[in-house]
Amino acid sequence: EVQLVESGGGFVQAGGSLRLSCTASGFTTDDGIGWFRQAPGKGHVGIAYISTRDDLTWYNDTVVGRFTISSDSAKTTVYLQMNNLKPEDTADYYCAAPFPRFTTWGQGTRVTVES
Repeated sequence: EVQLVESGGGFVQAGGSLRLSCTASGFTTDDGIGWFRQAPGKGHVGIAYISTRDDLTWYNDTVVGRFTISSDSAKTTVYLQMNNLKPEDTADYYCAAPFPRFTTWGQGTRVTVES
């Protein structure tokens, strides 16, 4: 069974940090796993992406220098370390796989950044 499960969301003050986790079944980071977010009333936006097969990471310009994507040695858990969070980072965060169609999505985890 292919499945993605996110965790780690919550409430944080502006300037704070959170680490999100995405645990994958049926995928590894060799398949390409991405993080997306959906702010209230908006569509899904790609935030970060990792492919261990291609030794590649990618970040949306809005999070460069603040967010870091990484994976564990088993390549089945993907982390999104989010530092210096801003109120505009408030959204539901999802992981999805595989690249490039991202046909499987997790249920999401909510991040709320209070000013």
